[in-house]
Amino acid sequence: MSFKRKSTSKTQSLPGTRPSPGSIATTITSTGIPSLDDILGGGLPLSCSLVIAAPDPHSAYGELVQKFFVSQGLACKQDVLVVGSNLDALDWVKSCVWFHNPTSSKTTLEDDVEEQKPADEDQKMKIAWRYEQLKQFQTTVGSTSVSEDFCQPFDLTSRIPLSIIDSALKSSQLTTFNVLDILHSVLPNSFSTTQKVLLHIEEILSQRSSRAPKVPLRICIPALGSYAWGDLCAQDILHFLYRLRSVLSRHPLSCASISMESHISANAWGGPGWIEKVGWMCDGLITLDAFTTNPSLSTLFPSHHGLVHIHTLPSPHTLLPPSDRFSTLRGLSVSAVEGGNSSGENNLAFKCTRKRLIFETLHLDVEGGVGERRTTPAPLTAFDNDSHISSPGPTAALPVVEVEVEVDRGSEVKAAFSLSQNDTEGNPQAEEAQVPKSRSKKPKKAVAFRSDRPDLYDF
Repeated sequence: MSFKRKSTSKTQSLPGTRPSPGSIATTITSTGIPSLDDILGGGLPLSCSLVIAAPDPHSAYGELVQKFFVSQGLACKQDVLVVGSNLDALDWVKSCVWFHNPTSSKTTLEDDVEEQKPADEDQKMKIAWRYEQLKQFQTTVGSTSVSEDFCQPFDLTSRIPLSIIDSALKSSQLTTFNVLDILHSVLPNSFSTTQKVLLHIEEILSQRSSRAPKVPLRICIPALGSYAWGDLCAQDILHFLYRLRSVLSRHPLSCASISMESHISANAWGGPGWIEKVGWMCDGLITLDAFTTNPSLSTLFPSHHGLVHIHTLPSPHTLLPPSDRFSTLRGLSVSAVEGGNSSGENNLAFKCTRKRLIFETLHLDVEGGVGERRTTPAPLTAFDNDSHISSPGPTAALPVVEVEVEVDRGSEVKAAFSLSQNDTEGNPQAEEAQVPKSRSKKPKKAVAFRSDRPDLYDF
C-alpha cells in the first residue's frame, strides 16, 4: 500500500499577493507598511475593506496610509482605482510616496529603525560580557516577505515619477474619477452622493469582471465625508460602507481602503457608539489618534505621534482574525503560548519619521517619564531659644517667613490664684494645709506671619 503526500493544485499566483497564514483559502496583499501588515495578520485580505479613522483635524495620517496603499499597488503591478474627494484624483496620486532604487530595494527591520539608532550604539555594555551579542530591544517589525514585490520600502521623501503614472494610465492600470464629476452625471438627483459613487464603482467592477482579470484591484477612497461629498448624515456613511462591503464580497479579486474625514472620525459625530457602528459595517477599522488633540500626551511620549486603537480586524473564512495568532506587535500570540499568563494585548502607537511611517508598541521610559525625576530637598529649619522659628535659605527661590509665638503667662497665674481662693473659704484647716499651686497648662500661642510677600497669606 502506497501513500502520496496531499498537495494543493498549483495555480497561477497573483502579483503582489500571498496566502494568509491563518487560512490557505484567503489571499492577502500588502498595505505598503510592514508594521500595519503585521497588525492585520500579514496583510489586507482580498474581498475585504479597511477603514482608517483619524479624528485629528490638524494632521492627515489617514490619507498618508492611503498613499502607501496606492503606491504599493502601482509598484507590484496591480490595478488601482482612486476616488478623488478634496483634490483632483490624479493630482492626489502624484503626491504619493515612492522608493529610490527599485532594483536593489529590500525591506528589513534595520532599515525601518535606522533613524532611531542612538549616538552611542557602538559602546559596549558594561553589565556582563555575555550581553554584548544580544540584539537591541525592538518595538516594531520589518517585512518578513521573501518576494520583494509584496511590500516595498517606500520613502516619504520621494514621489512617484510621472513616467510611471503616465504608463499606468495608458495601460488602464490606474483609474481615477472625482466625486464632483459624479454629482453632475446623468443619474437621478434623488440619489445621494454615496449612492452615485457606489453605482459607479459597481459599473467599473462589472466591466472588469467581464474581461476575466488576473490582477487584483485596489480601491482607494481618501477623505470620505469631506465637503465634496455634500451634506452627509450618519445613515449615509453606514449605508455606503455596508454596500461597499457586499460589493467586494462578490468580487474576490478586489479590496478597498478608506480614510474618513476628521470630523466624521470623531466618536460623537454620529451619536452614541458611532465608531462601533462603523466597525460593524466594514471588515476592519483602525483609529489613528494623534497627540495634537491632547498636548499632554505628546509630553509623556515624545518619540511618538499618536495612539493606535484597533476596533475590528478582517477575518474572512475564519471565526477569529488571523491577527490574534500571527501578529507580533499585538502580542496575543505570546499570551496563547504562555497559557494566558501574559499581560494581554500590547499598547500600540505610531510615529512618522523622515522616511517611514511606523506602527510599534508603546512603552514608558526607564524612569517612567521623559527624563530624570529629581526633587529639590526641603530647606533646613532652625529653632532658637527665643521661641522664634526661622527658615534660612535662598530668598530668590522661596519667600522668607518669620513665625513668632507669644505666651501670656500673667492670665494663667491670676486664674490659678482665684481658683484656690474660692476652694479654701470657710475651711480654716484647708487654708493651712493647702498651698496655692499653679497647674501646668499649655500656654496660649498667638502666631503672626511676617513675609516679604503678604499676598500669599491673605486668607
